Amino acid sequence: MKNTTSLQLTTPSEREILMTRVFDAPRQRVFEAHTKPELIRRWLLGPDGWSMPVCEVDFRVGGAYRYVWKRVSGAAEACGTEMAMSGVFKEIVVPERIVNTERFEQSWYPGEGLNTLTLTEKNGRTTLRQSMVYDSREIRDAVLKTGMESGVETSYDRLAKILAS
Repeated sequence: MKNTTSLQLTTPSEREILMTRVFDAPRQRVFEAHTKPELIRRWLLGPDGWSMPVCEVDFRVGGAYRYVWKRVSGAAEACGTEMAMSGVFKEIVVPERIVNTERFEQSWYPGEGLNTLTLTEKNGRTTLRQSMVYDSREIRDAVLKTGMESGVETSYDRLAKILAS
């Protein structure tokens, strides 16, 4: 399987970021890659040089998750840097939709983000749509300035390779 579509990022409203990508894999496999810790920690790493030593997922409505990333290579002064994010699952429709909150422990932005992942399949290809809604336009814009787009794109490239294997 070869992925032929790159990440598309748009801002459909003043508080929202929408990311879309098509994967050459069935929806069930893409869904599992978002819900199983042993898969998540292989692809959801952002830019090269990071690992995920903590990946806790209580995958049920009301259940929580927590990810901790650690910088393992790159500039010497950055190695050892950690970043953590957690949230709660608000809605789960297997294998098509996950709604969860998101909060970074380092307080990159105030409040929580609300993420909605939607997966649709056609002819064995899955379209992933990830909507992230923040409390204000200023917060959304600050998130965009972090370089998250390139980190997400790198992560989705890793996911495409995992789905192809």
